[in-house]
Amino acid sequence: MYAERVLSGMRPTGSLHLGHYHGVLKNWVALQHQHPCLFFVADWHALTTQYDDPQGIVAASWDMVIDWLAAGVDPHRATLFIQSQVPEHAELHLLLSMMTPLGWLERVPTYKDQQEKLESKDLSTYGFLGYPLLQSADILIYRADKVPVGEDQVPHIEFSRELARRFNHLYGREAGFEDKAREAVKKLGSKRARSYTQLRTYFQQNGDKTAIERAHALLDEVPGLEHADRERLCGYLEGTGKMILVEPGALLTAASRMPGLDGQKMSKSYGNTITLREDAASVTHKVRRMPTDPARVRRDDPGDPDKCPVWQLHQVYSDEACQAWVQQGCRSAGIGCLDCKQPVIDGILAEQAPMRERAQPYLDDPRLVQEIIAEGNHKARQLARETMRDVRDAMGLNYS
Repeated sequence: MYAERVLSGMRPTGSLHLGHYHGVLKNWVALQHQHPCLFFVADWHALTTQYDDPQGIVAASWDMVIDWLAAGVDPHRATLFIQSQVPEHAELHLLLSMMTPLGWLERVPTYKDQQEKLESKDLSTYGFLGYPLLQSADILIYRADKVPVGEDQVPHIEFSRELARRFNHLYGREAGFEDKAREAVKKLGSKRARSYTQLRTYFQQNGDKTAIERAHALLDEVPGLEHADRERLCGYLEGTGKMILVEPGALLTAASRMPGLDGQKMSKSYGNTITLREDAASVTHKVRRMPTDPARVRRDDPGDPDKCPVWQLHQVYSDEACQAWVQQGCRSAGIGCLDCKQPVIDGILAEQAPMRERAQPYLDDPRLVQEIIAEGNHKARQLARETMRDVRDAMGLNYS
């Protein structure tokens, strides 16, 4: 088995807002303390819908990385890099495109859905159709076994799993594979070899998936097992071939619906956002102008918090005592709408304060960000080169 690894990326589409923080970045900050993590700027992915106007992508990429650092992503714990600066992504994408059935791409659930949502753009391009394939290359090139996604993105991970399985089946069948695999089993020692063989039988005859997990755990316990033998044993276990690309797993993240200023989900397309590092005066102005329960025409009209977008933000930023104060005060007209909005303003500004503080050194000296990314690009490329060496070997494409 390969080392556990988390991979996630974001497209550079401009300044990040609080919805990005609560929906993605807070999870990244937690994950970096639990697993080895790679977080990347998906600048090539931005071209799938922004191919006609790519000029702002580079500036947006640097700004987005500062937002990551401001949110608490730590470059000493996670590897931060830019997709286009690791050209092996493009090479693996090309090689995978040669063996990917067209029908697999056309059936990805988001393909037609996104075409309908973005009907103002001409998306009849290979880049848009092949978006899931490039996404798979991003994951598979780092042999990432954990990809944090919401439930709507699970089909993309399953697509990557199918690709890895197909690749391993096509190219993992080295000459004399089964003989070499049986020899590798003997190297486990008699006790482990018996256990491995039993677990292989349980899986292949009964489809027992827990048997695979137990067998992988068994292989992890074997000291000095060579890399090639480990790959053969993993493939032999599952009835494929030598395992070259790792099948990733979806690391399901809790759904986070960060409300926007109008009560809808916070989104740039709705124009209802507050950015991570927005200045205090702008935040205050925006929240004070938020719509409230339409029944509260006058100050002494009672209201219903459940019909007010401000209440949704209280559920994010206010404690139980404050929420009880809002419920009682609004329904009895004991507080006015501006009174109700002030704790939300205070909560947002308190959340943003450390972000602005963390961002300032990078704003003062952009070279610090460039150095972080340069180091991350180097680390990522080392990992990508290892995978591509094995991919080329398996396909017979290594000329040296």
